[in-house]
Amino acid sequence: MTLSPFAGHRAGILVATLAVLLVSAAPLYAQDKDPVVAKVHGVEIRQSDLAIAEEEAGQIPPMSPDAKKDYLVQFMADMVLVSKAADDKKLGDTPEFKRKLAFTRNKLLMEALLVSAGKEAMTDDAMHKVYDEAVKQMGEEKEVHARHILFRVTPGDEKASKEAEDKVKAVIVRLNKGEDFAKLAGELTEDPSGKANGGDLGFFSKEQMVPEFSDTAFGLEKGKISGPVKTQFGWHVIKVEETRVKPQPKFEEVKPQIEQYVTRKAQAELVTKLRAEFPIEKFYKTEAPSAPADATPDAKPADPAKK
Repeated sequence: MTLSPFAGHRAGILVATLAVLLVSAAPLYAQDKDPVVAKVHGVEIRQSDLAIAEEEAGQIPPMSPDAKKDYLVQFMADMVLVSKAADDKKLGDTPEFKRKLAFTRNKLLMEALLVSAGKEAMTDDAMHKVYDEAVKQMGEEKEVHARHILFRVTPGDEKASKEAEDKVKAVIVRLNKGEDFAKLAGELTEDPSGKANGGDLGFFSKEQMVPEFSDTAFGLEKGKISGPVKTQFGWHVIKVEETRVKPQPKFEEVKPQIEQYVTRKAQAELVTKLRAEFPIEKFYKTEAPSAPADATPDAKPADPAKK
């Protein structure tokens, strides 16, 4: 669910409104906590104003801290000067401007409440509960640590495929006589990364490899060597070094994703609750979308899980 069509977008309305608020509002903080950094046309610009200006200014080119401060002060000063000029022309008294001002106020209040709801929901208990449930749903997944030696084949080249198969069979003979797999991989494999690491693929799950490769690797016992295996990449021989149950991610590793989930969930629940309490009264009519020509009354929507 989209919480707001305005999230992340900084419109010109907001900049203008902040200017008006800057001109008319009293200082929010004590002088020592929020110092005045500049003054223009009788209006004080405080450190907190620069923080707002930085957010509204968008992406600022790389510059030194002093240059950045000058940039933001100029940004705020221009806003004050132009808004004062607009105020002198009574542009803030027009019905259109008042509507925009009300809209921007509502938007800022909406964003403030959503942020507050997200922060309130982000307790240690809530985040660990999400983590525990996610780990439980993951279950146990088997992983294999394997090495391979590959002889590449261009699809459709039957002659090259037969030659590659014969090469793999010759390598298997050498392996069965006791030659070191990693050493042979470094000498013979046509997998570029395999030459550097002895054909080591590390740990992988069944879904991470093509079916022909995975079926063979996951069917081998630790320390065993496969027969020739053909995939879309060519011919392989595989050695399984180790098998294990995939370790669950630690809480700290996934904490940023959990924080985002808990925040979004709390915000969505807040909006859903308010929508239920205060349904929209619509004073207009819309036409129902026409059904496709081949639609049938008992047609069911596609199951997204099956895509």
